[in-house]
Amino acid sequence: MKTNHKIYLLIVSLVLVGSAFAQEKKIKRSELPAAVEKTVVEQSKGATIRGFNEEKENGQTTYEVEMVVNGHTKDVQMDANGAVIEIEEQVDLQAVSGDVKAGLQAKAGKGKIAKIESITKKDKLVAYEAQVVTDGKKSEVQVGPDGKPLDHEE
Repeated sequence: MKTNHKIYLLIVSLVLVGSAFAQEKKIKRSELPAAVEKTVVEQSKGATIRGFNEEKENGQTTYEVEMVVNGHTKDVQMDANGAVIEIEEQVDLQAVSGDVKAGLQAKAGKGKIAKIESITKKDKLVAYEAQVVTDGKKSEVQVGPDGKPLDHEE
């Protein structure tokens, strides 16, 4: 009987923990609030739109448009009023400073950097994020705009 009780507690714990995390779902453009649609039109000039997401986290709903601009990815996250919260935009490895390259590679260890994105919040570059492949497994690492480790992930 004790084993069943432990399993039950484990399941309840997992459900509670899972509900605390963000819940993201794909949505159609027609489901965007009008203010978000207006921002999407402004942000997507010259881009190919790949899709839209709605995310609920801590009672807040945000929206994201995934795009391709001039051959690179650009994701724009907005609040329900259409205000831009964050932009993640793919950048070429050659376009980042030597300090950023070195910082990302140091965090990647023996892994291979597959893709780098700049992360901008409130019109300010706050970090660079790299997708890393190590022994066939994907992960992400971040450094600040100066290539130094961050106090917290963006």
